[in-house]
Amino acid sequence: SGDSLTPAYQDGDFVLVLKVPFFLSSLKPGDTIVFRHSAYGTMIKKVDHVSFALDEIFVVGTHELSVDSRQFGPIRKKDLIGRVIWHVKKPNR
Repeated sequence: SGDSLTPAYQDGDFVLVLKVPFFLSSLKPGDTIVFRHSAYGTMIKKVDHVSFALDEIFVVGTHELSVDSRQFGPIRKKDLIGRVIWHVKKPNR
C-alpha cells in the first residue's frame, strides 16, 4: 500500500516476489525490490544503484514524496525480501 511507486504501482496492486539468492546477487538499477526497514516496515522501491563492495543498495521511489534512500540511506542485502518479477494491476484500474 502507499504511493511510493505511483503511477506504475497503485494501492491494491499485487506483486510476485522472487526470493532466490542467485537473482538477488545480480540486482541492477531499475529493478523493483521488496525489503524490510526497521523504521518503516515492509517497503517496495526501485533500485537506484548497488555498492557490491559495501553490500549496500540505494533505493528510490517514483512519487515525489516517497521516503527512500535519500532520507534513510542505503539498505543492506540482508534486509531484502526479494525482487519483483511480476506486477498485477488492481482489477478495474
